[in-house]
Amino acid sequence: MSENCNQNCSSCAEDCAERKEQKTDFSEKLNEMSSIKKVIGVVSGKGGVGKSLVTSMLAVTMNRMGYHSAILDADITGPSIPKAFGIKKKAKGNEFGLFPVKSKTGIDIMSVNLLLENDTDPVVWRGPIIAGTVKQFWTDVIWSDVDFMFIDMPPGTGDVPLTVFQSIAVDGIIVVTSPQELVSMIVSKAVKMAEMMNIPIIGLVENMSYFTCPDNGKDYHIFGDSHIEEIADNHNLKVLAKLPIDPKISAACDKGMIELFDGNWFDPVAKILAEKMEEKETIKIAVASEKEIVTEHFGHCINFNIFEADNGQITKSNSIPNPGHKPGFLPNFLNDMGVNVIISGGMGEGAIDIFHEKGIEVIVGASGNAKDAVNAYLKGTLKSTGSVCREHQHHDECGE
Repeated sequence: MSENCNQNCSSCAEDCAERKEQKTDFSEKLNEMSSIKKVIGVVSGKGGVGKSLVTSMLAVTMNRMGYHSAILDADITGPSIPKAFGIKKKAKGNEFGLFPVKSKTGIDIMSVNLLLENDTDPVVWRGPIIAGTVKQFWTDVIWSDVDFMFIDMPPGTGDVPLTVFQSIAVDGIIVVTSPQELVSMIVSKAVKMAEMMNIPIIGLVENMSYFTCPDNGKDYHIFGDSHIEEIADNHNLKVLAKLPIDPKISAACDKGMIELFDGNWFDPVAKILAEKMEEKETIKIAVASEKEIVTEHFGHCINFNIFEADNGQITKSNSIPNPGHKPGFLPNFLNDMGVNVIISGGMGEGAIDIFHEKGIEVIVGASGNAKDAVNAYLKGTLKSTGSVCREHQHHDECGE
């Protein structure tokens, strides 16, 4: 534990021993009426590099390709997304949740400015309230059939980016930079934070990279020579796009007409994102069972029902007998089988520790039919209760 530790694990990214012992799950459940396939965070290490502009243009680009795009504006104190899209009406809701506001071309948007009486009202809130608002944009807003959600994050590596990484299932992030030399250090901070949180980094986008003179057609590096290739090499990342300084883009934002921007700068990014959509997300889930029913005691199960799922749907299943019961054996056995998730009624702390060390998610407290439990997990409605087999935890009888 760091000597500066304030005991508040929810606002810390350190993987200390005390944090490992707590194994706190900060993830938030998506509104059960929502459907989102891919979540992409757009981050920057510092302000003023055009992160919101890149977020907007990415959403527009994917929308033009036929994907249903959405933007969650997590930059609570500096929301600029609604203005770029020319949105003036306010978000509404009912007893089931809030509804995002649709842009002219059908992009779903939620921002704090869509909830304030006046757009110019300042958001003078403390960090925990701001972070809580971002989580509510995930849990309380009804996002319908979204292919790509882009999260416009506030600059830096503070409380809100940490909250997003911990509570929302982010599939990858795009880091926005500018050409200034000092950006190298700033980008490194953002990249390292993503690595600490195990969030895949899709690549880098450099904004304000150059200016093309309309008179002679030459490119001028207004903010100095680009260092993005060097930064990318240092972190083994891709350079996704270099966005020029273009008065037409600025004018489109000011007039709320970003959906009409003309340019193919983000086509390479769109191709990568489209490929991510086509990727099969295969996971293998083991359910400690008594035939078809989830067992109460992991180590004493009769069999393991093994399910394979692609993109949230069960594609294959089979059952294997419990191969034997001795301390530490079953977690390693299931890991060797390629299991990603283990579901059980109860489990000893020793087994839970080994599964976590192997990177295998543990769901305990489940009951009923094994297949139903897996379907509930895939829908996000089955959560671990943290149930431990207390009666056996000192006798190695539940897989320890």
